[in-house]
This record gives sequence, C-alpha cells and structure tokens, in this order.
Amino acid sequence: MAVKVEELLTADINQPARYLGNELGATHKPWDEALVRWVLTYPEVYEVGASNLGHIILYNILNAGPRQLCDRAYLPAPDLAAKLRSTKTPLFAVESRRSLTEFDILGFSLSYELGATNILEMLDLAGIPLTWQERATNCQNGQMPLIFAGGQTATSNPEPYADFFDFIALGDGEELLPEIGLILAEGKTNNLSREALLLDLAQIPGVYVPQFYDMAADGSVHPNRPQVPERILRRVATPIPAYSIGLVPYVQTVHDRLTVEIRRGCTRGCRFCQPGMLTRPARDVEPQQVVEAIEQGMQATGHSEFSLLSLSCSDYLALPAVGMEIKNRLKDKNISLSLPSQRVDRFDDNIADILGGTRQGGLTFAPEAGTQRMRDIVNKGLTNEELLRGVKTAVDRGWDKIKLYFMIGLPGETDEDVVGIAETVRWLHRECRLDGRRGLIFNLTISNFTPKPHTPFQWHSVSTAEFSRKQKLLKGEFRGMRGVKVNYTDVRISAMEDFVGRGDRRLAAVVRRAWELGAGMDAWWESLDQAYKAWTQAIDESGLTWKYRQVESGEWNLFEKEEEKEEGSSATDSVTDVTDVTDVTDVSPMEVGRREKEEGRGKKEEGREIKEDFFTSGPLPLSPSPPLPLSLDQPLPWDHLDTGIDKNWLKIDLQKALEAATVPDCSFEGCSRCGVCGTDFGHNVVVEALPIPEFAGEFVPNTERKQRLRVWFGKVGDMALVGHLDLIRLFDRVVRRADLPISFTGGFHPNPRISLANALPLGVTSTGEIADFELTEPIDIESFREKLAAKLPENIPIYKVESIDLKAPSANQLLEAAEYVITVASAGSLTENGELDRENAAPVSVAPDANWEAWVKAIVETEAFWRVHTTKSGKTQNVNLRERLHKLELVEQKPDSSTRASGATSEGRAVLRFTGSCRSDGNLLKPEHIVFMLEQVSQQEIQLLQVERSQLILGYG
Repeated sequence: MAVKVEELLTADINQPARYLGNELGATHKPWDEALVRWVLTYPEVYEVGASNLGHIILYNILNAGPRQLCDRAYLPAPDLAAKLRSTKTPLFAVESRRSLTEFDILGFSLSYELGATNILEMLDLAGIPLTWQERATNCQNGQMPLIFAGGQTATSNPEPYADFFDFIALGDGEELLPEIGLILAEGKTNNLSREALLLDLAQIPGVYVPQFYDMAADGSVHPNRPQVPERILRRVATPIPAYSIGLVPYVQTVHDRLTVEIRRGCTRGCRFCQPGMLTRPARDVEPQQVVEAIEQGMQATGHSEFSLLSLSCSDYLALPAVGMEIKNRLKDKNISLSLPSQRVDRFDDNIADILGGTRQGGLTFAPEAGTQRMRDIVNKGLTNEELLRGVKTAVDRGWDKIKLYFMIGLPGETDEDVVGIAETVRWLHRECRLDGRRGLIFNLTISNFTPKPHTPFQWHSVSTAEFSRKQKLLKGEFRGMRGVKVNYTDVRISAMEDFVGRGDRRLAAVVRRAWELGAGMDAWWESLDQAYKAWTQAIDESGLTWKYRQVESGEWNLFEKEEEKEEGSSATDSVTDVTDVTDVTDVSPMEVGRREKEEGRGKKEEGREIKEDFFTSGPLPLSPSPPLPLSLDQPLPWDHLDTGIDKNWLKIDLQKALEAATVPDCSFEGCSRCGVCGTDFGHNVVVEALPIPEFAGEFVPNTERKQRLRVWFGKVGDMALVGHLDLIRLFDRVVRRADLPISFTGGFHPNPRISLANALPLGVTSTGEIADFELTEPIDIESFREKLAAKLPENIPIYKVESIDLKAPSANQLLEAAEYVITVASAGSLTENGELDRENAAPVSVAPDANWEAWVKAIVETEAFWRVHTTKSGKTQNVNLRERLHKLELVEQKPDSSTRASGATSEGRAVLRFTGSCRSDGNLLKPEHIVFMLEQVSQQEIQLLQVERSQLILGYG
C-alpha cells in the first residue's frame, strides 16, 4: 500500500522535491508484473545519493531485467525523519511510495567506514529489525526483505557490520546483481525458506553470507558449513557507459552533471590507497563508447556539464583525443567538461585544451606529501620537477586557482616532511608567479592518513595525538602566507574511521550503540560533535576504551624515529624481515615480563620496542588490555575475502616502503606480481593514445535575438514542490533537450535568455505562470509549443504561447498583480490559542456571530491594515496591506463536520479569491497577508490550507 507522501511533504519540510521520485529518467514499472522487487537504498541524503554514478548504473541495469523492478530510497533529512516517527509512517521508496518492508530485497551502498549508522537509521525508520538474527526470528510472523550491502567499505572489510546484513556483495555489481536477481526469482517461485535462499546465494561468486561463517579466537573467519567457499571472490566487471545515462534530479545535487566512466581500476600502486588495490586490474573503456554515451547522454538529459570519471583520468591515454572529439561535437551547445583529481605529472597542454569551456572550472592535483622521500615511501611516483611542470602548465593556460591534496601521519613521516608541505607550496608560489594577473591561489586540503585493509600500510598504526600536533605545526608554517587557504580534516573523524575500519565482528555492538546514542551523517560537519560524543560513549560502554586510546597515542611504527637514524641505524636494520615482526604492547612492565616469560618470544631490537597494530592481534577481548600480537602473518579480519591481492605481495611492498623504493605502474611497465591478473579477475586493458582531432574552436554564445515568445504555463500537482531556482534549471535543460535555438547572454558565463515573470512560493500550485524565451532564429509558434511541451513534465502544462516584440518590456517588468485562490479555516479564537491581537490591534470590530462573508466584507470596507515589514537589508517599515489588495471575494464556504452538527455557520473552511499587488519592486500582497487581515477582523486563528495562483496580471498600459 502506498504511503501518502503528499500529507508528509508540508511546508515545514525542506526541499520536498527530493522525495517525489518523479525525476526525468525514473523508471515506474508495474508492481504486479514484477517477480523480484528491489530497492537500492543510499544511506545519504538525496542530493548525494542521486548523483552517485554507481547508484545510477545499477538502478538502470536492474530495471532493464525482465520481471525485475528496482525502486530507490535515500536517507531522509532530520525534518522528514522526525515526521515519519511522529506519524508512525514507515520509510518509503520514492517511486512506488511503498514501505520498504513490501520489497523482496534492499541493497545499501556502504562506501564509508562510519556510514553504517545511517543504514541503521534507515532500517529503523522502515520498521525493519536491525540484525539478520532478529530478521530471521521476525520472519516467522511475516516475511522481511533481504538486506545486503555493497561498495568499497563492504568489499574491503565487512566484519564490523556483518550482523546487520544477510549478505554482502563484493566488488563490481553490474553482473553480480542480475545473477542475484535470478536466484531470488527462482527462490520465490519454489517458495524457499530464508536460509535455503541465502545458501543458494552463497554459491554465487562475490556473495558473502556472514551467518554461514564464524570468527575464530585468532580473529580469522571460517565457514561453519561445507556448502560455502572458504574464501569469497571479489567480482570484476567491464564498465558500460550507456548505463550512466539516467536520472536528472529536479533539485540541485552535489554532482549536477552527466558522469561517464572512462577507466575502472588503478595500477599506480600508491601504498595508502585502498581503491587502487581493490579495483585492479585497470580496464579502459573503448573511446567510441565514451563519445557516444556522452553525446547521447547530453541530448537526453539536457545537462550543461559532463565529467569523465576514473581513479586516474590522465592514465586513460585516449583522454585528449576523446575529450577533443566530444568538445568538437558539442561545440555549439555551451557545454563544459570537468575532471576529478588528476595526476599532475600527466597534466599537459593536450589535457588543458579539453577542460572547461566558457566556464573554466578549478583544477585539483594530489601531491600527497611535501618531500620527495615521503612520495617515494608511499609510491606516489611524482617528482618535484613533474609537480612544477604540471602547475606551471595550468598557470600558463589561465588557471589562477588550484586545489592541492596532502596527507599527514604517513608511515615514516618526520616533522621535516610535514613542514615540507608548506615549503612545497611556498616554492610553487615563487616559481609560478602570474604576470599581469591577480595572484595564484592554492586551496589546500590536509587530510589525516588512516590505514586501510588490503594495502601495504594495513599493518601500520596512526596517532591522533600526532595528527593534532602536526596540524598545529602546519598552521604555524602557513600563518601569514598569502594566496593560500588551508582546510584540515577533523582529527576526530580520522580516529573513528581507524577504530572501525580495521575491526572485526565484535565492533557491531559498538556501531549499533553509537547509532542509538545519536551518531549519524558522521561526515557532515554539523553532526560531528554529536557523532563523536556518541561514538566515544559507545566505545566506553563496550570495554574497548584501551583500543581507542591506542588510536589516540599510536601503537607502533615500522619506520624508526629520526633520532635513531642519527645514531646510525637504518630502516632495513630495524625490520630485517617484515614477516617476523613481534610486539610488546602498551601494558604494564609486569604484564609484559609475564608474557615474555610464558611465551618465550619477547623481542626488542637495540632496546627499542616495535609495536604492532591491534587489528593484527587476533582476539578482541572486552577487557582493559589487549593480548600480545604475533607477527604480520597473524590472521586479519578480512583474510577470507579474495580481492586478488596477494598478502605476501603486500608484505614485500611494505618492505620496499621501508627502503623508500618505488614500484612502477604495471599498466605501462612490467608486472609487479601483485596477484590480481589471471582467470578470476582478468588483466589490464589499456587503450593506446589516439590522434587528437583538430580543435574546432571554443563555444561562441549566439547572442542574436530574432524572436521573443511569451509562454503561459502551469505548475500543478507535485511540481509545486519544485523550487524557483530548480524550475529555472529545469527550463534550461528542457530547452537543450528540445533543441530549441535559444539566445544566450554575453560575458564570461553566458546563460540562456529565459526569464520567469515571478517566483512562485514553494508548495503553491499555479495555472497562470509566465516565462519569456528569446530565440536566435524565428520559429513557428505551434512548433515551438509542441517541442517545449514534449520535453516538459506533465505537471507543467503549457496553456498559451504568443510572439512578443523584441523591444517590449519583459513580463517581469510589466507585472502588476496576481490572482490567488486560497482555502482557509478557522481554528478557534485567538484568545483560546493564546495569540490575541497578534502584532496589531484589530482595526475594526466584527459581531461575534459573524461568518466568512462578514469577515471578507469587513476587510474590503476597511481602509488600513498596518503591518511591520522587514526588508532584506534588515530595515523595517510600516506597510498598509489594504492598499495592496485590489479585490477579495468569498467563493465557497465549507463548514467542518463539527459545525454541521451544531448548526453553526460562523466557522469551518472557506475558499477565497483575491487579487493583489505583485510587482518586481517588492510591492507584494501574499496569501499570508490575507490571513493576517482575516485574523484582525475575526479575532480567530486562521489557518492557510491551500494556495493556488490562478493568474499573473501584466500592465501593458
């Protein structure tokens, strides 16, 4: 049964259009014709989820399958979440508007360590038990949907979240999810039990069912039945650009553009980078597929910007040729291209040629470290000369703002390396001065390194106390440096990420308790204080405080300290064999001595303790102190996941890091023997560089004005919940999709000449809106109307189109008045509601038995209703609202059921029509003003129930 969403999306709900599910590209498949019903549930607000490329691709693929229906759900903002709870309304899918419990399967994207609390929030709002154990019990009373997770964090280490999911989808989902759908369809047809269905799913490569595995005392995970594999394979798929064309939200999203993937996977081998390890091998997309997807996608969506996506776009050797081909094909469309963070060593004139358009955006590079030594330790593969050459190229090509990413807390980092970040920026400023232009601006993001599973640094430890100290050191270095803006990642976020990211199953209780205490949306600054307090309390209650203290102070570091180097030791002396590192943890000397005596393996090198990370230590006791870790061979909570990366290769690469030795990119040089390439995961697919087409020239906006058409249109139904700025963007995209010859403004940011007469308040319907369109060539009015109507949503009907003289004033300039039809209701006397005589004394008196007709007559006959108005600048002025009222009449009176029973006629509901000022100079009469006047004459509290603007009145005189 559908949820009555329209009753939830009242005026107090912010951005209600994000919950409508009526975007361009939304798929509404018949409910009864589907055998398997999915919901892709994104645990972030709509603006984030609806622009996520993976979310769009999987949504399109699932809906392309026969008898498969895929809907969507997003984390509701706090205002709607509170209303769902207060009204006891379950969380719903946006297209069908059905409760999530009515579906067969819910798939969550888990791409961030702390995102699980948002998932628990969504499950709770949907009325779904949080754990697989609770759901299995609940299924005896009624079927619950299967709950699964995919995404980077789920693939990397799902163990801290294992209790919450029936299964985990590891790796790429393009082929995996349709296979899951086939098994679900067969299971429903055969009426399989929940356990039997999950057992069938566990046979699919890439499906991990946690309940069929147990954790041993040493932290390793093993099957608890013979029918499931010991190690679960990560799935690898080839990108399909055509599935990137999809949703076009009405509200502005964080990535408000068409995005097409050009390369999946990265083989650069940066030792801190988890995506680079988990997405191997590298797979280039055929250039022709990319070009066709973007050309078709821009026409289908109406976007004015597109982005080419990859972990390292500049490693797609065909990028300059593909970018130039697209730019030439879309030359007359005022289209811009953006790229995510790219390799500065590959940034050259060829890439600069394809970026931007008439709207040149910013550039982002990631040197990561401030010294050559540190860049070699992390295998960044970037020299100072390459960094300088890339930045100089950007400056020479007109960029004056460049964003740089750096990290602190990397293994082996010294204070000299930290200060090197500031020295590098200072050096770039000095070498890249702008001639005759304003100064070069660097926007820096300094993030805190947190070790990730499946990387060579997974055994390393960080110290949040050191993060704070190094941030303070950098702040001192940057103080007074001009042309630099620095942002630092909050240390508290890094501490929580590290604590959870390398944990095992016993952290599920901490995650759940943190959610119960209010943790959620942990990456959003406005929620950080609350989230941090919740997480720390949950950790305290779990008995794992000792572990968190280790995260704060740092546990161990394979890299020896600088002062030890000065004494003559070397990195290779400190750790001669990375497979045989032992540890003395931060416990009392008495306890250390006891353990050394009992186990006979206390080890120190030259009087220095080598401390190993907690998560290599096996058992996770709920006690004040941890057990003694063993070595790098100790099982890790994620060892049962086969990502293709050989664990021994990670150890070898860690040894190379100790020696500051670099490893080449295997996509372009020799094989690094990481273990990925083979039958299960495939091999690197590299498209060679192609000839670059001749540049056809930049977009030159056509500013000619040959025809102006005035359009009268409506905004009815759920389109009333689309805001004014979103409506302007909608018209821009509609004109592009309709391929109408729109004229552009001049200047640095040319915009289409589309002018709306007046902004309609959010939630107000209308049958009388007006917009002016200026065209570069004359077009038949009926043809224009047909093309425009064909691309507009059905709830934006076109009523009339007229040709207007080009020299005539715009509709906005001519606007004089507006006519509204409003529905109002009396809610009792102001005295009873504690709001007697609000703001001003009633200027007239009305008999106690007066009705709506008398109140309307009293307003019409009154000369003045004074009200204080505050301007945008903060100034106040007294306004006579009556002067702005041209006409007011009672259309219909509707007594409430209570008044019918008593025979009274003085209260209930009424429909009123009024005409009032509506001028661009701010002389407005709003429906709220009519309510104010009614309250003054009636001394009743008047509620405004519904508003419709029936027409805008232009003054041609």
